[in-house]
Amino acid sequence: MKIWKSSTDFPAFRMKNKELIIILGPTCVGKTDYAISKAMECGSPVVSCDSRQIFREMKIGTAAPSPEQLAAVRHYFIFSNSVLDDYTAGRYEVEAMALLEKLFLTHDVVVMAGGSGLYIDALCKGLDDFPPADMELRDSLMNRLKTEGLDSLRFDLRKIDRESYDTIDIANPQRVVRALEVTLQTGKKFSEWKSSPDKKRFFKITKVGLNRNRAVLYDRINLRTEMMIGQGLVEEAESLLQYRDRPALRTVGYREIFRYLDGEISLEEAVSLIKRNTRHYAKRQLTYWARDREIVWKNL
Repeated sequence: MKIWKSSTDFPAFRMKNKELIIILGPTCVGKTDYAISKAMECGSPVVSCDSRQIFREMKIGTAAPSPEQLAAVRHYFIFSNSVLDDYTAGRYEVEAMALLEKLFLTHDVVVMAGGSGLYIDALCKGLDDFPPADMELRDSLMNRLKTEGLDSLRFDLRKIDRESYDTIDIANPQRVVRALEVTLQTGKKFSEWKSSPDKKRFFKITKVGLNRNRAVLYDRINLRTEMMIGQGLVEEAESLLQYRDRPALRTVGYREIFRYLDGEISLEEAVSLIKRNTRHYAKRQLTYWARDREIVWKNL
C-alpha cells in the first residue's frame, strides 16, 4: 500500500475533515478508559501507540487493556507482535501510517492512545533515515552494558552528545545504546540526525494530554502494581526468563521481577522497586512532553 507523505500527494477527496486525536499522558493516568470513551463518542477504533502493549507475551506487566476494554471498541497494535520481533519506532511509523490511510477512508476521526513519546513523534513528525545498524559495534556496546553497567554508557553519551543525554530516556538501555551506536558509527551526533524538517501528514493532529494530581497518580501506580502482582506478573515474567535480554523486556516491572527470580532481592523489594521506578518513568514522560506546545492538557 502506498503511504502518502504530504497533503498534496494524498487525494483531495480523502483529505476533508480528517482528524487524528492522540490521547497521551504518563503511565497509569487513565488513558485507556478515556480513549475508549472518546472512540465510542466518535465512532472510531483505538490505535495504540504503546511500545510494550504491542507484544502479546506481555499482557500483565504492560497493563494492557482488559478483554472487556478490547471488546468495547476495535483496537489496533495490541498484542500484534512477539517479543522475538525487532520492533522499532521506524517500523511503527510505516505500519501506523498505512493503517491510518485505510481507516480514514471510512472514518473522519480516529483516536490514538499511548504513552510512548518516540512512537507518537514518529507518527506525527516522522523519523530521520538513520543508517543501518552496525551489528559488531552494537554487540560491543551490549557487552559493555552487561559488564560495566548502564552508567558507563551514559557517561560516554554525556561526553560526546550532551543534547541526546539531556533529551532521550537515559533510563532505557536500548535508547542509550542506539544513541551511542549512531554517533560512534557515523561521527555525527545522534541529536543532529533529528534536525530535519517534520514530514507533512494528510490529516489534522490533535494531542490531548491527561494528567492528575501527583499524589493521586502515585497512589494509582502503587495500586496498579499490587494488582499486577495479584494477576500473575511473577508467573508471566518467569515464563519470559529465556527472552529477558530482548529489548522489549528491558522495562519496568519485568526487570525487577527478574532480579527476584534470580534470588537477588525479595518479592517485597521487587514490588517496592517497581512502584518507585514506575513513578520515575511517569516523571520522565511528563518531562518529555513538556517541550511539546501542541498538547492540550486535561487534569482528571
